Amino acid sequence: MALVSDMTAYPGFVPNCTRMAISDRPPDGPVTRKYATMTARLGPVTQTYTSAVAIDSADGTIRADAIDGPFSHLKSQWRFTPEGEGTCIRFDIDFGFSNPLVAVVAEKAFAMKQTEIVDAFVAEADRRFG
Repeated sequence: MALVSDMTAYPGFVPNCTRMAISDRPPDGPVTRKYATMTARLGPVTQTYTSAVAIDSADGTIRADAIDGPFSHLKSQWRFTPEGEGTCIRFDIDFGFSNPLVAVVAEKAFAMKQTEIVDAFVAEADRRFG
């Protein structure tokens, strides 16, 4: 959970992430809340969008909902569940682009990038934690 919530480090290992800016939101009890503004580059196209992020250590979840940018919607959730001597990690994402022409071209490419992004988190976890 520490790796995924370390959003300022994303440009160093998340594919196509060139910049990340984080600002705090008012907490909601035990839930840490932030705004995360990510700049991503895919070929010649650069896009920036902001997500409202909720980090709930007690629940073992990190949720992000895009609040601006090229998406009609983008919701993601990481869930961390202790399992034996390790942790079961589940990542779910649902998204769509607001521009129908962009959607035709970009949705399939963006969906394929998700596997690459998860693989980057696995590699970074191996690097950090062994």
